[in-house]
Amino acid sequence: MSADLRKLKTGRVAPQSGTMKSAVVFLHGYGADGADLLGLADPLGPHLPDTLFVAPDAPEPCAGNPFGRQWFPIPRLDGSSEAASAAGLARAKADLNGFLDDLIAEEGLAPAQIALVGFSQGTMMSLEVALRRPEPFACVVAFSGKLLRPETLAAEITAKPPVLLIHGDADPMVPFEEMGVAGDALVAAGVETYGHVMQGTGHGIAPDGLSVALAFLRDKLPG
Repeated sequence: MSADLRKLKTGRVAPQSGTMKSAVVFLHGYGADGADLLGLADPLGPHLPDTLFVAPDAPEPCAGNPFGRQWFPIPRLDGSSEAASAAGLARAKADLNGFLDDLIAEEGLAPAQIALVGFSQGTMMSLEVALRRPEPFACVVAFSGKLLRPETLAAEITAKPPVLLIHGDADPMVPFEEMGVAGDALVAAGVETYGHVMQGTGHGIAPDGLSVALAFLRDKLPG
C-alpha cells in the first residue's frame, strides 16, 4: 500500500500577508527531511508575501542515513538493488502525486498557483512528477539534481511547466554534467527551460542560486 503523505510530517510556513495566492512545495534530498529546505521560507517569504510554503518528509526512512528520509533507494549509496530502487520510485511518485492532489483540493489552489522546488533527490522527484501531471504547475526549480530516465521523457510528457535548472559546477554527489543532460531532454520535449551555474559550488545551494530561484518564482507565481 502506498504511504499517505498526509500522515507524515509536513512543515508549513503561512503567507506573510495573510492571503494565499500561491504555494511553494519544497522536496528535500536523500537522507534529509522537509525541515532541511523549509528554512528557505525565511529568505524567500518577504519577497513572496502571498505564498504558502510546505515541505513534506519523504515517505521512507533512509537506508543510508537512519536519521533521514528517502523518496526511493539509491543503489550506489545504500547497496540496494536496481529493482528495489525502481519499485521505490514508483511508490514515491504515487505518494507525491497524492500529496499534491490533496494540497490542491484542501487549499483551493489551481496547479498554476503551485511551484515545486527540489534539491538533489527532491529535484529528481519534481521533474519526474511535474512533467507527467494532467496540468502544468506554475514552474519547477531544480537544484543539484538530475532528470531520471531522460530517454522516456518525449513519449511520456503530459505537462510542460517552465523549469529552472541550477547546479554547482563542483558537485561531487550529482555530476554537473547531469544539468546538460536534463536541459537537452527538456528542450527537445518543448519545455521552457532555463539554467544557472553556481560557480565553484559543490552539492548545495549557493546565495547566487537562491537569488536566481527567487527571481524565477516571482516571475512565474501569481500574486
